[in-house]
Amino acid sequence: MRVKIVVLLSLLAFSFQNCTSQSTTFVLEPSQSMLMTGKGPGQDGAINPYAGTDSQALIQNIGPGPFQIRVQKQEKILETLPIKPGETKTFKLLNGYELYFDTEVKTSVKLEFKSCSLIKDSP
Repeated sequence: MRVKIVVLLSLLAFSFQNCTSQSTTFVLEPSQSMLMTGKGPGQDGAINPYAGTDSQALIQNIGPGPFQIRVQKQEKILETLPIKPGETKTFKLLNGYELYFDTEVKTSVKLEFKSCSLIKDSP
């Protein structure tokens, strides 16, 4: 019985290590374009603990104004996506992608990075 409990607890601990997240909150100023992640230490506005691998970004607009995210790779824009106040969007950040936030009005953003074995199956 004790062996089963130890095995179960070990599996649970391993699951939490493989599916973790880190979040950061930012205030975006009017007419600001901010690199959030993708270029590396000292250049990124947020630290993606999963840099160098595919990960997921969960972006929540917690401020009063809209903003737009821009995903680039090697200076080529791959996607732009508006995010309205109160809206939350989740998308994949493939290895080598750069994530930017662009705004014309002051607003606040919560950004969370995720990595887990389930990402490969999510949209």
